[in-house]
Amino acid sequence: MGPKAKKSGSKKKKVTKAERLKLLQEEEERRLKEEEEARLKYEKEEMKRLEIQRIEKEKWHQLEAKDLERRNEELEELYLLERCFPEAEKLKHETKLLSQWKHYIQCDGSPDPSVAQEMNTFISLWTEKTNETFEEVIEKSKVVLNLIEKLKFILLETPPCDLQDKNIIQYQESILQLQDLLHLKFGVATEILLRQASTLADLDSGNMEKVIKDENVTLYVWANLKKNPRHRSVRFSETQIGFEIPRILATSDIAIRLLHTHYDHVSALHPVSTPSKEHTSAVTELVKDDVKNVEKAISKEVEEESKQQERGSHLIQEEEIKVEEEQDDIEVKMSSAEEESEAIKCEREMKVLSETVSAAQLLLVENSSEKPDFFEDNVVDLCQFTTLGGVYHLDILELPPQCKPVKGWMIVEILKEGLQKYTYPPETTEEFETENAFPPIEVTLEVHENVIFFEDPVVVRWDAEGKHWRTDGISNVSYKPKERLVTFSLDTFGPVTLIQDAHINMPYQSWELRPLDVNKVLLTVTTVFTEIQIQIKENLCMLSSIKLKDKKHISILEGTWMTPIPFIIALKEAGLNIFPTRHSHFYVIINNKVPLVEVKAYRQMALLSSAFAFGWSKWNLLCNSTKVVFKVREHLTEECTENPNWALLMFSGDRAQRLKIKEESETFSEALKEETEFHSTLYHMVKDFSSEEAMEKVRSSNCQFVNSVCHMLLSTRLLSYS
Repeated sequence: MGPKAKKSGSKKKKVTKAERLKLLQEEEERRLKEEEEARLKYEKEEMKRLEIQRIEKEKWHQLEAKDLERRNEELEELYLLERCFPEAEKLKHETKLLSQWKHYIQCDGSPDPSVAQEMNTFISLWTEKTNETFEEVIEKSKVVLNLIEKLKFILLETPPCDLQDKNIIQYQESILQLQDLLHLKFGVATEILLRQASTLADLDSGNMEKVIKDENVTLYVWANLKKNPRHRSVRFSETQIGFEIPRILATSDIAIRLLHTHYDHVSALHPVSTPSKEHTSAVTELVKDDVKNVEKAISKEVEEESKQQERGSHLIQEEEIKVEEEQDDIEVKMSSAEEESEAIKCEREMKVLSETVSAAQLLLVENSSEKPDFFEDNVVDLCQFTTLGGVYHLDILELPPQCKPVKGWMIVEILKEGLQKYTYPPETTEEFETENAFPPIEVTLEVHENVIFFEDPVVVRWDAEGKHWRTDGISNVSYKPKERLVTFSLDTFGPVTLIQDAHINMPYQSWELRPLDVNKVLLTVTTVFTEIQIQIKENLCMLSSIKLKDKKHISILEGTWMTPIPFIIALKEAGLNIFPTRHSHFYVIINNKVPLVEVKAYRQMALLSSAFAFGWSKWNLLCNSTKVVFKVREHLTEECTENPNWALLMFSGDRAQRLKIKEESETFSEALKEETEFHSTLYHMVKDFSSEEAMEKVRSSNCQFVNSVCHMLLSTRLLSYS
């Protein structure tokens, strides 16, 4: 049974082998067939894809050709719309001349800060004036601070190409002379006050304490008349401001002065930006297209004009007999030709002014290629940090001889060398018993009420030798935000200030620019710590509101309308810095865009801002540096804000396109939205999907308003710093 079964098994195996070969053959044929089918399917799909691609490419080329065809026409129209920038500059210049004339006819005795002779006379006359009380110096300081402010604004508001080096030097020297003289006057006035310390002594403590408050300066003076070793805590009445002094000072003939100037005249003046060679060539690039188009238009006019004149001369030759009768007509023709040439001259002037404005605008977005000088440890880099709330001048002074009543007269010994500082700690400490006879002095200061600190302030001291702020020599710093009190220990007295990171609100989280009314917009910038709302109308800006961690904050600046540059300075001084400098990119991770693209985008956004809202898009981060992406929608009524239907636009400076993707899409694509075209300008791009009412509103925008919106966009650099 066994062998028989084995035989049949082997027989079966042979059959299986043949079948297997057949099966393998069939499988191979099926695989080859499937492969062939797949190949044919792939080829078919590939052909289909290539055909779609070819059609898309063809369509793209057609759109490019169409865009190129109307490019000159669109740029000419844009040039006419952008005339608002030189027009606004012209108005600014006229306003400046008018204010100079008003100042001249006012004859109020205050000098014109731009005239060196008048400034020198003012400084000399005030230097000669002696024995002014502290109150008198405070009164005079209002005029002086106003002059310093005016000089700073001249340096900031004059177009860079109009600023000559000698003028920059002259204005900066005047600023420094006024600052030094003002501080000197406060010193002399303090001495006059301290001579009367004994007559002003407090009945309880027997020491003198005096507080003089003003909008720009606050003086706290304490004179140690009793020299009580147990009187070690100096607190100014009704405040927590004061000092904890060591025994050595409590028993010395000294006075302690805290002069809080609400301004900073200690830090070095900021250098004035002037255009570089590369910058000038970039500006030329910016206006080249516009200029070409204008020149074409001008040469066309000139051609037409000369043809008309030729025709006129032929007619005159043919009809010499009728000369007398038609004399008047010829005169009219001649005068109209003169008017034409006047118009051409005016056009050329506007072209030059347009270049000047473009140069100044490009300078606002120019990044410095060199990082500020390397700073040693403990030295404050003022490109990275900013001083806030003014300067606290802390001085220990030697008490001057006191006034003495003699037979109805007050007699006082006046020291030739004037008010002397008491050196603490002394240069030689050998005569003193213990090493810790001169411990650091504890100081408590109040933070200026109009300044916002988003983090605890950092206390720094002025190094007069090195001419910079330092963080060493200060210990045990504590801050009470509710009471706005900062307490610290100081090794040696001198000017002290509080600093904050200048870029604490950068990069921004988002932004929006939307119309409020005719020639009035609201710019909202949202940062990690705050939401700042700014209103812009005509040539003015106003802080509309500040929100801090979902709470509204009241600022002294709210509701005050100012021109853009003073407004920007006021916001920076309040701790609300959303205005990058040319060095800021070294301290903030930014989405850096090509300056020329940025300027063109801001100029055209400003042109459209009276009828269109613009907003931040996450896709701006993902497109390359030669392009910008933002949201845009028509905004004529408040209803628009309820269901905002945003369009996404991409702009490269010379081409605008509407994107197919939405803000919520998952991946970025530069694909065009269906049924849309390319345009050379943002104006013509939005015109494709906007109402005539909106476009009419844009065309009738006020030139100063457009210029102010553009200046604010250039100053905040929303497309690079968001």
